[in-house]
Amino acid sequence: MDGKLIKGCNSKSGGYKPPFRPPRPLAFCGRYAAFGCCDPQRDGALLQRFYRLSARLDGPTYAACAGHLQDLLCQECSPYAAHLYDAEDPSTPVRTIPGLCPDYCVQVWQKCRSIFRYLSTDKELIALEHNVAKFCRYLSLEDADYCFPHLLANENLNQNLGFVTADAEGCLQLCLVEVANGLRNPVAMVHANDGTHRFFVAEQVGLVWTYLPDRSRLEKPFLNVSEAVLTSPWEGDERGFLGIVFHPKFKFNGKVYVYYSVEVRYEERIRISEFRISPDDMNTLDHGSERIILEVEEPASNHNGGELLFGDDGYLYIFTGDGGMAGDPFGTFGNAQNKSTLLGKVLRIDVNNNDRGPLYRIPPDNPFINDPKARPEVYAYGVRNMWRCSFDRGEPHTKEGKGRLFCGDVGQNKYEEIDIVEKGKNYGWRAREGFSCYDKKLCTNSSIDDVLPIYAYPHKMGKSVTGGYVYRGCESPNLNGLYIFGDFMSGRLMSLKEDHATGEWEYSEICMGTGQTCMFPGLINNYYQYIISFAEDEAGELYFMSTGIPSATAPTGVIYKVVDTSRRAPPGKCRVEPLPVKVKSKLIKFVPKEKLIVKTPTTTPPPTEAPPPTTSRTRAPPATPAPRPRPGGGARRGRRRKKKKPAGSPRDGAVRLAGERGRGRERDRGRVEVFADGEWGTVCDDGWGAAAAAVVCRQLGFTRAARASKKAEFGAGSRLPILLDDVRCSGRERGLLECAHAGLRTHDCSHEEDAGVVCSRRGEDDEEEEEGW
Repeated sequence: MDGKLIKGCNSKSGGYKPPFRPPRPLAFCGRYAAFGCCDPQRDGALLQRFYRLSARLDGPTYAACAGHLQDLLCQECSPYAAHLYDAEDPSTPVRTIPGLCPDYCVQVWQKCRSIFRYLSTDKELIALEHNVAKFCRYLSLEDADYCFPHLLANENLNQNLGFVTADAEGCLQLCLVEVANGLRNPVAMVHANDGTHRFFVAEQVGLVWTYLPDRSRLEKPFLNVSEAVLTSPWEGDERGFLGIVFHPKFKFNGKVYVYYSVEVRYEERIRISEFRISPDDMNTLDHGSERIILEVEEPASNHNGGELLFGDDGYLYIFTGDGGMAGDPFGTFGNAQNKSTLLGKVLRIDVNNNDRGPLYRIPPDNPFINDPKARPEVYAYGVRNMWRCSFDRGEPHTKEGKGRLFCGDVGQNKYEEIDIVEKGKNYGWRAREGFSCYDKKLCTNSSIDDVLPIYAYPHKMGKSVTGGYVYRGCESPNLNGLYIFGDFMSGRLMSLKEDHATGEWEYSEICMGTGQTCMFPGLINNYYQYIISFAEDEAGELYFMSTGIPSATAPTGVIYKVVDTSRRAPPGKCRVEPLPVKVKSKLIKFVPKEKLIVKTPTTTPPPTEAPPPTTSRTRAPPATPAPRPRPGGGARRGRRRKKKKPAGSPRDGAVRLAGERGRGRERDRGRVEVFADGEWGTVCDDGWGAAAAAVVCRQLGFTRAARASKKAEFGAGSRLPILLDDVRCSGRERGLLECAHAGLRTHDCSHEEDAGVVCSRRGEDDEEEEEGW
């Protein structure tokens, strides 16, 4: 049963979409009243069809066959209808009769073969009516697990029916829809909350684009401040256009707020500005309307924060970093613990009714408004570099959780954390990183009274958290209440679910659906590794943005919508009718580029356990597990199709040396590149040592390894995928693929950690050996 569980509705009842829970009980196909592919309207149509067909049967035939007739009709309501009718395969015609198990087929044929001529218009089937063997072979399924009625008693198919599919290790399997592509580091996606269901995507270089509900993009940008924005093509540069938010009353005042990096007289700053919509074009901001609301000097080029949000209270929340460098070295206790500076803080200001008078006011209930040693804008403090925060919309019916503020705070060198931010609270940096002490002297100071994160994870799982959202959309009801977030470096998608009985948050990793989980029209199961940001659309559906090259100028950014195929909302429930948009710019039609990858990798490392959930009740740091292979992550994408090996290409396991210092006559030194699965890639230096270097050098014809180099000493192989990480060799292996490793393309590193070697044919000591090898 591995990789099966092929749920889906056929083209007659569902257009091959995931099954759902009917909004009201079904009168005719009651077996599927709790979960399936029929709503009451479709159920009523099947009942009317039953009446019409049964009227054509004589008394004895009706008595013997009415039950079979109902069963056959109601398979259109089965959650596995798509498989029963071959609707999931576009290359085959949809069956007119569901796939039947051989013994059941023979039983029905013996008593009720005449009903099939009324049920089906398939002439080939009717021609076989008098040959039971051929007739039942024609109605059989290749996958016998799904034939009717045996699938009803199949525990593997029915035990978790309607719940999010999880693999053997408990990794939740979700799917994606490609929404936009060709973007340069898309850092934010927001909506105007004006009923148009447009969405606006900001690139790090300082361009914001307008997308219509059909995913077409306007050729003219919504905003272009690229000449003012301070950024660079360097991979990992944290400066640039970082945040955008629409005023809650945008429909009436046309105001939009942005957050970006600037240079003013050789001084780097973060700038919060207000723009107004153009009076001539509802899809363009008036670039001359910019008013600078706030500027904060940045002492270093990293840790720039970047989030802007409006709360339910109508105030603007601003999330700043601690000023950069490492360990928040500014002042006695760092910027984050110093309430007199705006760095390392969550700020809250009032920008309402600011057309006259001050550009912003201080909300009267800000927590430090009466503290002479604090800036009155400070709402919360002790944060390092919160990257992506969100307000919970609340449970759709009860509104439970509404207004909670979730943030991902990027760690120093050990842990990443998720916080729920509350007014006046201290979130511990630099005293604490995650649940562990960073500055031991500060950490033991009881006056800090810091709030612990709801979850923290070690750098073995990822090195730069990207905060997400609590899912409150309509289309994937099983995800309701799940906080979904990711990691920029490792590409992991992760989730937290609150246990209301204990108050703790339970962790589950998210993988891309394997097998046929994502084989629905328009869905894919792979994504680019570097997860930059998450977003909600106007209807509350969840998206994330990632890129293949983390540079502000590389056009490899893609936006993905998250989809759960195990269960959808009933038809019609999530329908939206966008208000019309007057378009004055040329439209660029969306052309999807990503493909569903059906074939799964054959090399799968042994699974490891997920880290234990860590909560505010547990101050000890979480355990450090080995990373589990992620069907949603990898060197470049979540899951890649295995490439065909061209004629004359190297054998799997072949190695070569590259880099400027590897171009000498003997090519005895350089970055290690290995050939596997049809392509060359690099090796991370986690675990890299003398034994692994010896394997490489011997394979290249050298007698020994003089040194194993780390930290991309011979240059970063940025144009190649990272194929191996955590390589552990005994030194006797014939190649790196025989050594223990995390699994092909499974890693939590960057090209700045590419491994290298210095090889030698000499037996005497040399300068490299003096360095420790």
